[in-house]
Amino acid sequence: MEFSAQQIASILKGKIEGNPEVKVNNFSKIEEGKPGTLTFLANPKYSSFLYQTNASLALINDNFILEKKIPDTLTLIRVPDAYAALAQLMNLVDQARNKKQGIHSMSFISPTALVPQQDIYIGAFVFIGENVQLGENVAIYPNSYIGDNVSIGDNTIIYAGVNIYDGCRIGKNCIIHSGAVIGSDGFGFAKENEEYKKIPQLGNVVLEDDVEIGANTTIDRAVMDSTIIRKGVKLDNLIQIAHNVEVGENTAMAAQVGISGSTKIGKNCIMGGQAGLGGHIKIGDGVSIGAQAGIISNIEAGRSIIGSPAIDVKNFFRSSIIFPKLPDLYRQLGQLQKEVESLKKEIQQTNDK
Repeated sequence: MEFSAQQIASILKGKIEGNPEVKVNNFSKIEEGKPGTLTFLANPKYSSFLYQTNASLALINDNFILEKKIPDTLTLIRVPDAYAALAQLMNLVDQARNKKQGIHSMSFISPTALVPQQDIYIGAFVFIGENVQLGENVAIYPNSYIGDNVSIGDNTIIYAGVNIYDGCRIGKNCIIHSGAVIGSDGFGFAKENEEYKKIPQLGNVVLEDDVEIGANTTIDRAVMDSTIIRKGVKLDNLIQIAHNVEVGENTAMAAQVGISGSTKIGKNCIMGGQAGLGGHIKIGDGVSIGAQAGIISNIEAGRSIIGSPAIDVKNFFRSSIIFPKLPDLYRQLGQLQKEVESLKKEIQQTNDK
């Protein structure tokens, strides 16, 4: 696909400096720019590459000041945020490149399912159960399972091998990557004598609009009511969300985060990889949790924590300086204890005399 600078500037509502007719057909890093590609400059530390890049077109911020002459072969498009503009362009290209339509003859669709006949893609070996409702422009890739009474909103993409259990609700503009399981049973058992008896999980999972779920991530259905992933949440690969959890708007989690049952997470939170949260706790809005943190109690809004058990980031880094010195400090403490005991004996002997 080939676009001119004029076309791109029109999409981004940017201002051109240079040749409006120059054309590009790919993207490149600014330090590795090639003719016929579009690059961008968002981080000032890469500014020097702008004056030597071989790319044909570059997105730069409106407030960026040129310090010297750029190559004659380079055209600039000024936008309010070069990184956001690049993301917008890449999304448009990705949608156009991956656009699929039609219903494969080797898919199964229940007669009771409501499926648009246009602007829909259902791949081979997809199973769509009873009373399913699909919105417009939904794409479901091969080997996916959509259980009974599931609803999926407009423009949502379900990649290959996704399993969505009965009764779950998926919003608009969501992306669910391969291997994800939405609505599997929560880990609910009651111990009777020496045996565990299963507690039926009768609720569902609700994904609101603009949610993205990474590959092989699992979200358990609620015991009753719903496990809820709010609008704009982004989950990485290999994440476990237990039953009756609620994740607030625009919260992001890196790979291998684990959330125990009935925990409530606020909006605009960030969680590093392998963080683990205990059950029945509450995380306030805007909390930042570092990688491998262990959370066992409520966290107030706005805190930044790390460690296991987790503590404030500043305290953790102060403590981390001490950790390597602990063996020496332990030996010194032992020596001091011996000296104190020796002094006590000497004082006692003096007093006895």
